[in-house]
Amino acid sequence: MVNTSHSINQPSEELRNFIINKLGISQSALELGVKRSFLENSPLPVVMWSYGLITINQLQIILSWLKEN
Repeated sequence: MVNTSHSINQPSEELRNFIINKLGISQSALELGVKRSFLENSPLPVVMWSYGLITINQLQIILSWLKEN
């Protein structure tokens, strides 16, 4: 868990679409990740990986995409 006094922003619609459309992650897995990300105040990709919703390779793809966008 990341401890910070700043709230994590909700993931953009572009990121959500990328995760669903390009990586083939289900809507329900994404929703669970978003919910846990908000509750834990942690970045969505890291939370999704830590809960086994995405693989380490998918995490790397998302992080690369975030860096480019």
